Amino acid sequence: MSEDYDEVRTGDDPTKAILSESGLNSKHLCDYVVNVATGCRHGCKFCYVPSTPNIRTRPDMLEKEVDVENGQKEWGSYVLYRHGLGERLDAHLDRKRKWNKTRRGRGVVGVSFSTDCYMDGKAGKITRNVVQALTSHEKYTRVLTRNPILALQDVDVFIEGGEYVTIGSSIPCMNADQVAAIEPNAPAPEHRLRGLKEFNEHGVQTFVSMSPTYPTQNKDDLREQLERLAECDPAVVFHEPINPRGGNFEMTVQAARDAGQKELAEELDQLRDRERWVEYATNHLQWVQDIGHELGLPVHLWPDKQLIKHVSDEEQVWLQSWRDRQSPEEFAERETPSTAPPTCPVQVE
Repeated sequence: MSEDYDEVRTGDDPTKAILSESGLNSKHLCDYVVNVATGCRHGCKFCYVPSTPNIRTRPDMLEKEVDVENGQKEWGSYVLYRHGLGERLDAHLDRKRKWNKTRRGRGVVGVSFSTDCYMDGKAGKITRNVVQALTSHEKYTRVLTRNPILALQDVDVFIEGGEYVTIGSSIPCMNADQVAAIEPNAPAPEHRLRGLKEFNEHGVQTFVSMSPTYPTQNKDDLREQLERLAECDPAVVFHEPINPRGGNFEMTVQAARDAGQKELAEELDQLRDRERWVEYATNHLQWVQDIGHELGLPVHLWPDKQLIKHVSDEEQVWLQSWRDRQSPEEFAERETPSTAPPTCPVQVE
């Protein structure tokens, strides 16, 4: 089958699971997830989801429902919607008595972290009902989408949700051409930022996932980006460098080449060298931390576990302290840290 797809194949997701416990509490995001679909129209090449059990262990279902032969290579070309999910979730929450709350996850429900819950109008309608069900049951709800402009059609639901809902977007870089190369069907960074700014103007809490930043970005680029992100007054800016492992990274490099982004492709390709990746990743983490502090932005770093193994002892303490530290946002009754963020012992210019 050709790897070029002009149309997205759609179908119905037969998944019976409604609310799933999540390991994303390790990133201070949530303890539960609700995914409104399987698959995603945006087709981001670096996306980790196609390598997760949600895709890997269901080849027969994907082939039967949407004629998928390779869930990872065809990522972005298929979507199976979970119609009626909001109603089922509402009934499930009526019956549910035990609620998991870890220190990092705080019992938050993430919507959606294996797909984009506002990738199109059909997914958006499901998401509206899901958010209503969660917030009406006073469950803290973290919505993540690359299309907050479309989500504004449901701004009334977010306003009604009050303290129980926050919405964020992944904005890895403000260079629209580079972003389009590896996030081929997602809205441009400016559109994402504009959507979050409008939510903020409506009094809805926002956050930003500055992930993954690109090796083509220098300190000045990151400063300019953080200054722009401050425009939506986010409760937190999560940050993470790119991870150069797995088949999705190979696809990312190739996508940059195919899009004519030669510099991006070359810089990404160099990250296969571990020393080069460690240098890039530690530089970005320190720069974002320092610039965020200068700008008064609530930054929270996501250092990779593998990175911590390959830096100096002092840097290990610095990075591990970020993994252990609570997110600075007050959402979901989080305790605001009383101490200053950890500092890097090695200064990089």
